[in-house]
Amino acid sequence: MNTMTASVTAVRSTPEVADARGATRAFLGGLRQPAGGPEAAATVVLVVSELVTNALRHGGGACTLELTAHPGSIEVTVHDNSPQAPRMRTPDLNGGTGGFGWPMINRLARTTAVTRRACGGKTVSARLAW
Repeated sequence: MNTMTASVTAVRSTPEVADARGATRAFLGGLRQPAGGPEAAATVVLVVSELVTNALRHGGGACTLELTAHPGSIEVTVHDNSPQAPRMRTPDLNGGTGGFGWPMINRLARTTAVTRRACGGKTVSARLAW
């Protein structure tokens, strides 16, 4: 299996979410396997943005992003320090408290997974078509 993995960035603040998106675009641009096209790339970047933002907001304020290219897919993995798993909830249409990201990620991804880490915290991953 031909894979390429990059530990892209350790994110500690909201402005660094833009850096995570930029690093993701660079990662996708550097792949030797056939590109998934602009729409697939935009989907990967959107999922990175949502997972990193959720980790910062709900996971203790810091996270690490890893990207892995598999034949036909990209795996987005985010590690954070909170043991609390993401949950589906009714989106808040009026108060601005969110609720859209995790359902959207689950609709866009082929698969998602949440695992607890032995050292504490959790890993959230999404595998997307590429």
